[in-house]
Amino acid sequence: MTKIVAISNQKGGVGKTTTAVNLAASLAVAERRTLLLDFDPQGNASSGVGASAGEKTSYEFLVGTAAFGEAVQTTHLPFLDILTTDRRLAGAEIELVGEDDREGFLKRALAPLRGRYEFILIDTPPSLGLLTLNALTAADSVLIPIQCEYYALEGLSQLLSTVQLVQRGLNRELRLEGVLLTMFDRRLKLSNQVADEATDFFGEMVYETRIPRNVRLSEAPSFGQPICLYDVECIGSQCYLDLAKEVIADNT
Repeated sequence: MTKIVAISNQKGGVGKTTTAVNLAASLAVAERRTLLLDFDPQGNASSGVGASAGEKTSYEFLVGTAAFGEAVQTTHLPFLDILTTDRRLAGAEIELVGEDDREGFLKRALAPLRGRYEFILIDTPPSLGLLTLNALTAADSVLIPIQCEYYALEGLSQLLSTVQLVQRGLNRELRLEGVLLTMFDRRLKLSNQVADEATDFFGEMVYETRIPRNVRLSEAPSFGQPICLYDVECIGSQCYLDLAKEVIADNT
């Protein structure tokens, strides 16, 4: 049984791509067959696992000009594959506007992969455009990272409204996978206030694991490695491994 999870928040700088890369890697470390789909034209999830966009990417896979086998790449982790992307994907939003069922392209593309992977994680753009709508339409659930800083919950109502619209018209099975608190510092009153507000609003959907600010976690992307390969003993790595345990537990 494959679980497709869109990792989404239209606010930038909340740890969305960091979470996509490191949760995918941590699931792979737990020997769960995982596909990371880079669906953000910036391509940071691709470089975060040391992969570069080839001739065939998630763009060609989405529009149907490349088969999955032509676009998928392996990584340094045996249980983790990736569909890379680059700026070409940005053109898909324009190209798909005039198409019938334009929000369902990714769902149709991913359908043959159900059963091949245990988890498919989609790193979405920091916007609520057509690419994100495709991701939410294709996904079984959405995981929302929230940074423990000022304005953390600002804009969430718009994201949740979009999720509800998708549920009503495009994907009735879409569910909230969980809410992840990032950039958490237990010493700061603000971090604890944001954590309390998120828990008041989302209840048990907030993960027990909280991702702290961590220098090694910030350094890892520049070396093209998920944190579990860059420094498995650092607190950032341990927290993402703990998060993976929670995700696995929630899906067994």
